[in-house]
Amino acid sequence: MPGPVIFRAITLMSLAFAPVLEAGIVMAGPAQGIDSGPQLALAMYGAPALAPGFAHLPYANPAAPKGGTIRLSESGSFDSLNPWILQGRPAQGIGAYVAESLMSRSYDEPFTLYGLLAESVETDPERNWVAFTLRPEARFSDGAPVTVDDVIWSYETLGTKGAPRYRNAWSKVASIARTGPRSLRITFTEPNRELALLMGMRPVLEKAQWQGLDFETETQIVPVGSGPYLVDRVEMGREITLKRNPDWWAKDLPIARGLQNFDTMRWDYFSDPGGIFEAFKAGEIDLYREDNPVKWAQDYDFPLLNAGRVVKSEIPRATPSGIKGLVMNTRRSQFSDWRVREALIEAFNFEFINATLTGGLEPRITSYFGHSALAMQPGVAEGDVAALLKPFKAELLPGTIEGYTFPTSDGSLSNRRNMRKALSLLSEAGWNADDQGVLRNGEGTAFRFEIVLQQGMSEAQSVVDIYAEALRQLGIFPTVTIVDDAQYQARKTQYDFDMTWFWVATSPSPGNEQYLYWGSQGAREPGSRNLMGMASPAADAMIAKLLEARDSDDFTHAVQALDRILTAGRYVIPVWFSPVARVAHSANLHIPPEIPLYGDWPGVTPDAWWNEAEQ
Repeated sequence: MPGPVIFRAITLMSLAFAPVLEAGIVMAGPAQGIDSGPQLALAMYGAPALAPGFAHLPYANPAAPKGGTIRLSESGSFDSLNPWILQGRPAQGIGAYVAESLMSRSYDEPFTLYGLLAESVETDPERNWVAFTLRPEARFSDGAPVTVDDVIWSYETLGTKGAPRYRNAWSKVASIARTGPRSLRITFTEPNRELALLMGMRPVLEKAQWQGLDFETETQIVPVGSGPYLVDRVEMGREITLKRNPDWWAKDLPIARGLQNFDTMRWDYFSDPGGIFEAFKAGEIDLYREDNPVKWAQDYDFPLLNAGRVVKSEIPRATPSGIKGLVMNTRRSQFSDWRVREALIEAFNFEFINATLTGGLEPRITSYFGHSALAMQPGVAEGDVAALLKPFKAELLPGTIEGYTFPTSDGSLSNRRNMRKALSLLSEAGWNADDQGVLRNGEGTAFRFEIVLQQGMSEAQSVVDIYAEALRQLGIFPTVTIVDDAQYQARKTQYDFDMTWFWVATSPSPGNEQYLYWGSQGAREPGSRNLMGMASPAADAMIAKLLEARDSDDFTHAVQALDRILTAGRYVIPVWFSPVARVAHSANLHIPPEIPLYGDWPGVTPDAWWNEAEQ
């Protein structure tokens, strides 16, 4: 059986923390002097890595052939063609490939944007405002030019009628105005150094298409965009196919050279994730990501792979671990006490579960930004991190300043030491077992909660099966509810669960999205990623600090302080992460030879891949 092809990343995490230049925020290349005028690119800190006149992105292959089809998969279903609103579950592909933004990311840098619809960007050293000038050649797929009116309408509409991720940033915009035939300027209400970049990443839609329609509720209109692909076929809920636009206006720009190489991109939807693997083995889809290293080693023995028509690739990444595991909804009274959450973490026998399900091959997640330079450091907080946390000392949970690590067990099934500690914590919080062994509070109410999982979450279900059995030792008998995709999405949106599976892939460039993940506003308003319901003034303050930071040191310290608050909050029972992406794919699909910082990440896969039959 062929072994995996292992690709070696050429970009180190140190790129994420290059020294900042005092006023070089808008500098367009490492060799160019500081200039406050219009620039090609914009970096969060320091100078963009690519100088003006660059030929292509480092991980793009300009010699890659164009053509062929890539068949991808999704679990669940979709009922919307509008990915920019909260209503419905949108189809894949439209947001990424049909619409475009003023600027585009390089995934070989933590957070740098290069001009796409915009030929230049300008901002002041304080980033109180940002200005863009559109390329005169930019066109929608129907041939209409992309205008300043389209940009302003798109931003105002998304900011008032779009999903929370757009509304949050828009609330910090004081004004948006035309400044010339192809130029506009956006002014902000507060110090937030990322806002200039976020304004470069908003999708630009064709204003004329949406006149007379309710953008906030319209889900069935095929959007007109300026991107590389057009919607070709839709079978609602089951399949969406995009075809490459041969007249794409940007195909020869350096930022696009060597990308978007497939003539056709198709996503098939499966009700059961297990069916995706069977379809892959049968050759019905072209790419499959494997999360389990044991399955990767043992279950990849099927005819297409043995014949060399499918290959296994391990793609390294240099991004933080993120957080994955079971999240406790603190909007529920039984999870409001940190001692209860700590007890449930103690009862989670990670070492045993990891050995059982992954062969013990995967490292445990140690914090939200673990395994990166942004991660909280072991032990007591020191220096700038301690100074950032000090004003909030009275409200911070034990371990935030002193240092907190997730408990370890001896790996045995009984996990006696940790279970004793869990019982002690529960007792301190007012929960004790009755004569029948049921955990109850002083009022006699049993400790009950529901774990909600999406149908087909095989990894999560395996974890929960083992965990639920362990909880019985504490007198806790959770209900496990399996729901279909539509119900699961609805229940998450409304926070209608006690505990559920949680996965956030944190990046080397955390920014305003951190408010969406764990900002206090999300504790009250539906549709955020703040599933735990945390409302922490300290966390909000650290997010504000990382957004105000003027250099990489201040930024890093703010993220490290945030990481301490999140981890010591004991909101999530974490499992494991993988430092590589395990991707099995058709042998005709080719991975770029230079793997970027983000590795296997949207924007790289499949954007920088291509189809070429083996000779």
